[in-house]
Amino acid sequence: MPSARLNSAQPYALGLFRIVVGLLFTAHGAASLFGVLGGAMGTHGGTVATGTWPGWYAAVIQLVAGALVLIGLGTRGAALIASGSMAFAYFDIHQQHALLPIQNGGEPAVMFCWAFLLLVFTGSGAFGLDRLFVRRATAQDERVPEQAPIAA
Repeated sequence: MPSARLNSAQPYALGLFRIVVGLLFTAHGAASLFGVLGGAMGTHGGTVATGTWPGWYAAVIQLVAGALVLIGLGTRGAALIASGSMAFAYFDIHQQHALLPIQNGGEPAVMFCWAFLLLVFTGSGAFGLDRLFVRRATAQDERVPEQAPIAA
């Protein structure tokens, strides 16, 4: 059955999804804080001034939460913070200009917000450091529930 085969690959697809989303989010933070990868948006290769609200704080969240999601360590907590920061960015920054994301340039904020919210509920999937700690705890005779594939 094709659906059983897809379900067995789900942790790996989720792990790859987490890695890509985490890498992209980390890149945004690094660009804003260090001026790499083209720098902060609107600065022509520059950085966000230290301590400025909300840009510098958002960049720190992007760098730290993005890196944690990328490596799969504390994925659910980091993803919750990242999702909340993107919801704030959308409603506080983008929605002032127009109602819909296509009109106000808020599509990346909305996509990141929902991608991270998905990771809050699904966890890290395969390839994450979270799984190493779960295995270690299981090896010490602690009961840890297995992650079952999510049925559509």
